[in-house]
Amino acid sequence: MKNLRTIVLVSLFAAAFAFVESSVVVYLRQLFYPTGFAFPLKPMPSWLVMVELAREFATLVMLLTVGMIAGKSSWQRFSYFMVGFGVWDIFYYIWLKLLLDWPASLADWDILFLIPLPWIGPVLAPVLVSLVMIAGAVLIIRRGGENGQFRPRRSAIILSLLGSGIILSSFLLDTDSAVRFQVPRQYHYEMLVIGMVCYVAAFVVTLRRHPIPS
Repeated sequence: MKNLRTIVLVSLFAAAFAFVESSVVVYLRQLFYPTGFAFPLKPMPSWLVMVELAREFATLVMLLTVGMIAGKSSWQRFSYFMVGFGVWDIFYYIWLKLLLDWPASLADWDILFLIPLPWIGPVLAPVLVSLVMIAGAVLIIRRGGENGQFRPRRSAIILSLLGSGIILSSFLLDTDSAVRFQVPRQYHYEMLVIGMVCYVAAFVVTLRRHPIPS
């Protein structure tokens, strides 16, 4: 029950923080995309790009800090960070939908992240990854119990890293579209599917070894 309370509190923080992030994007789009956001991107002053990079770095620091405060063990801290990141990412798009009526659909393209290079892809991709992050984090927290002692199989870790690498690569394949202000090419959904399959396989490996306690 204590872990559930912490998950709820971390989620509330992440959802509220997502509103702060989305409100900044509302201001930026009003300045640079008054008729609506779309690719190709419009150039921004270099100093403002640096501010955006710093803002995203600060976002990671804040979410990591919350995870460090909420968790007891290394795996538990990482899990609460994943909960916070996943909820933050999903609510970021929920707030943008409520504030700007964007995205029109989950197939709309967006700049997902800027560190270390621009990540771009359809909104569906980060939303699915965020849902998996939350599910994986809850699995780790439940498996570790109140003391946070979680020992995954090496195969589960390898599958998770492989899936993350494949999906991240799908976001970075068309970085030139952001850097050179071009219309993005077709997104490689097959890489997203392969990455998600790796995640599911990692869940199965973990659950087969240690079922979630009732």
